[in-house]
Amino acid sequence: MKSDAEQVEEFAAWIEAVMRRRGYDIDSPRGGGRTKLAEDAGVHRAAVTRLLQRQSMPDLETMRGLSRALGIPVRDVLIRSGRLTEADLPQASAPPGAGATAGEPRLSAEQAAVALGIPEHLRAAFVQITEQLRLGSVAPAPQGGQDGQAGP
Repeated sequence: MKSDAEQVEEFAAWIEAVMRRRGYDIDSPRGGGRTKLAEDAGVHRAAVTRLLQRQSMPDLETMRGLSRALGIPVRDVLIRSGRLTEADLPQASAPPGAGATAGEPRLSAEQAAVALGIPEHLRAAFVQITEQLRLGSVAPAPQGGQDGQAGP
């Protein structure tokens, strides 16, 4: 069985790699990545700093926030942290046509906007439109002429 320090080291190394892949600049002191991640996760910056400095394992709420911000299933975060095992959290089978490839988390609309490079000032509109499309609640556009005006 691993010591607490070994578990924190292993978990922190894994989560750091995920943070970098998601574009958070956690290596530069003034890069703002730690602050941005804390904001995106809805946690205190100190919680992110303690993890990255291998001082302590995050609490459950911090893990949930990191999961959301990084687009990783909470199940994976809890297992990687050593808090629970795969036997404790059996994998639920995905319904047919679930969309995400096995083992890959489904991106939220906000995460997709970031991944696609949508400018920050347009992200709210992107998220709103994406969610409407996903839920099938977009009203059809009025039929008009070729110039986009209503009528012939």
